[in-house]
Amino acid sequence: MSILHGRNSEQGGAFQLLGVGSPLLDILVQVDDAFLGTIPGEKGGMVMVDAEFQRSVLDRLPVEPRLVPGGSTGNTVFGLARLGVPAAMLGKLGDDEHGRFYRRKLRELGGSDEAFIATAEMPTGTCLSMITPDAERTMRTALGASLLLRTDEAEAVDFTKYDFVYIEGYMFYSAIMPTVLRKAKEAGCRIGVDLASFEVVRDFRESLPSILREYVDVIMANEEEAAMLLGDIPVAEQLDTLASWCEVAAIKLSRQGAVVKSGNETARVPAQLVADPADTTAAGDLWATGFLYGLYEGKNLAESAFYGALVSSEVVKVVGSEIPEERWREIKRRMNEGN
Repeated sequence: MSILHGRNSEQGGAFQLLGVGSPLLDILVQVDDAFLGTIPGEKGGMVMVDAEFQRSVLDRLPVEPRLVPGGSTGNTVFGLARLGVPAAMLGKLGDDEHGRFYRRKLRELGGSDEAFIATAEMPTGTCLSMITPDAERTMRTALGASLLLRTDEAEAVDFTKYDFVYIEGYMFYSAIMPTVLRKAKEAGCRIGVDLASFEVVRDFRESLPSILREYVDVIMANEEEAAMLLGDIPVAEQLDTLASWCEVAAIKLSRQGAVVKSGNETARVPAQLVADPADTTAAGDLWATGFLYGLYEGKNLAESAFYGALVSSEVVKVVGSEIPEERWREIKRRMNEGN
C-alpha cells in the first residue's frame, strides 16, 4: 500500500488528494531591460504589490502576456493531476475571469475544482513575471483573494473525502493552518508538507519541530531550509532527524540531487542536470509532483526521488510552471522505463 493512501483508499474507496495553498495566476511576459527600468524595485526580485499597481504595469506591456496557473501548491497539484492523480485544491479565488480560468484549467487536466472557494471581495491573486533577454525573472505579486481564506471556511471542509493532504509551507503564515492540520489528522488523512522557503523556517523555527512530529507524515525541504531548522550539521544527520519525526523525509540538494529516508530505507538520487535552465522558480514544486506521484504509485524511495528529479528537470527548461504536452509524454515514457 502506498504511503500516500489514507483511510478511504485503504478501505477500498477511491484515492483523492487535497492540496492546500494560495492559488495564484502567473502572468508571464517577455520584456526588455528598458521597459523593466520603468518598474519600481530591483531587477530579479519579488515584490508584493496591490492589484491597482499591477494593473498599471499590465496596461503598459509591449506584448500580450501568457496566463499560467501557479502558486506553490498549485504548481504541484496541477502536475499531479496531469499525471493522473485525483487531486483537488483548497484555496480562495476571486469570482472573476482569472478565477474561472484557474478552475477550468484544473478540470481540463482531470483534477477537481470542488474545494476552491470564490469571493467577490478581492480579485484572484496574480504574479506578474517579467522575463528579460538574460532569462532573469522579475516578479510583482498581488496575493488578492488568496489572503482571504478564513478559519470557518477551513472548518467546513469535509476532510474525510481525502486520503492525502499536501500543504505548502507558506501556509504557516495563515490563520487556517492549525485548523487544516487538526481536521486532516482527525479525518485519518496522511499529511505532507514542503517547507517552502528559508524564510518560513526562520520565522517558525521554534514551533516547527513539534508541529511536524505531531501532524506530518511526509516532510520535504531543501538544504537551506533543513540547515535553518536543524543547524549546521551533516546532511545525513539532518535527514535522520527529519525521518525520526515522520514516515518519509526528503532533502533536496539542488544540483547534487536529493536524499530521502523512511524507516531503515535510505536513498540518494542524483539530479537530472540541465545545462542552460530557462527558469528555476517552480523546480521544487514540480520535484514534489514527481516524488509524490512515485509514492502514490507505490514506488520505492529511490524511484520516487528519480521521478521528482525527472519532472523538476523538465520544468526548468521552460518559463513558468507549464510543461509542454510532448515533454509530459517523454516524462511518462522515462518513468515507465525507469531511466
